Amino acid sequence: MNQIDRRQLLRGTGAVVALPFLESLAVPKLAFAAEGVSGPPTQSPMRMVCIGLEYGLYPNDFFPEESGRDYELPRLLSPLAALKNDFTVFSDLDHPGVAGGHAATHTFLSGIRSDQAKQYPDGNISVDQKAAEFVGAETRYQSMQLGLGGGGVSWTRNGVEIPTISRLQTMFDALFLETPPSQRKRKASSFAVNRSILDVVGDDAAALKNRISHSDSAKLDEYFTSIRQVEKRLEQSEAWLDKPKPKPDYKLPKPLPTSFAEEVALYYDLMKLALETDSTRVISMAIHGWTGDSGLSGISMGYHNLTHHGKDESKLQQLAVIEQFHTSQLARFLESLKRSQASHETSLLDQTMVLFGSGLGNASSHSNRKLPLLLAGGGFQHGEHKAYPESLGSKVPACNLYLSMLQRFGVETDRFGTSTGTLERLS
Repeated sequence: MNQIDRRQLLRGTGAVVALPFLESLAVPKLAFAAEGVSGPPTQSPMRMVCIGLEYGLYPNDFFPEESGRDYELPRLLSPLAALKNDFTVFSDLDHPGVAGGHAATHTFLSGIRSDQAKQYPDGNISVDQKAAEFVGAETRYQSMQLGLGGGGVSWTRNGVEIPTISRLQTMFDALFLETPPSQRKRKASSFAVNRSILDVVGDDAAALKNRISHSDSAKLDEYFTSIRQVEKRLEQSEAWLDKPKPKPDYKLPKPLPTSFAEEVALYYDLMKLALETDSTRVISMAIHGWTGDSGLSGISMGYHNLTHHGKDESKLQQLAVIEQFHTSQLARFLESLKRSQASHETSLLDQTMVLFGSGLGNASSHSNRKLPLLLAGGGFQHGEHKAYPESLGSKVPACNLYLSMLQRFGVETDRFGTSTGTLERLS
């Protein structure tokens, strides 16, 4: 077999595509970011919102003592009392084998560390992005990622953390501000230049497949599939280019607030509007700390510092103020979804599964065990505290919950991340 120059390229008229690494040709792989394949549209669309707290929740104030339906709401869940039949709280779920404290919280929605992603068929794709692949071009934004005070919680199947929207105005503009005609024209030209690359180089690709091994042929097919996926995303974006954005009866306050508490509340408002206008059906929000004013009464220390409380009562009291604020905002968000109609028969909450929790089980000890997890809405039967204690050395992975969510969302799959099946006793 003839050697091919290390800079071998597939060439066509007006287009060049770099090859992936092929053992039989000794061609280096060039990075190419692949995006997901869209799934079929659903008749009654489901939505998914995933909210991740970087610093976890104090276990003693989050987990109920009793399991089943007749459990007493602990302090952090008390703001959700009126919604008790609309959510389920889970205990003893986590990601087996994951450790590292803050360095491992990025596994919250995937169950897999980014440096181990290549060991899994779908990499460390997060559950929201798996759902977003299914949504495809049904909405203007396949998904939206928000980050308050830090990075995000969403990851692609290629092991890339997805950048977040970190300014309220940016999110509002993305949802409701029309793109000027001049910008739309430039975007349309860009789409045209990048369209149908594989059609141009198809003949060269077909010829090359006859000169490589069977295993490399499979790699090449996978590589071209990834490029087709990007082409699909370009087509999806182009399809929405000239469609008008919704005009809600809502305005951001002027000037925009600068306190942490006010910003969090407004992000929840915008998330509800994004779902209500069907601008997107998948949202993730990562909440870190603050650099300026917390906006919370009685807080004299930083959020991160308070999580390392060492059981100091003064720190625990301040931490409770912050964490009850989070669950109060969650309750307000869920109530707003419950009041909004998705159809004549169902509320927006019925059609939106809301996951709330963290990849950190105990911030004080930097433990990633026993994650605080709560699931609301989505048409599940709620109203319980479901405990899944370790039995005979076997643990139930949190990814079993995520697999159940994906199947309810409409994704036809029997695995996700480190799942061993769907979550028992959840329907």
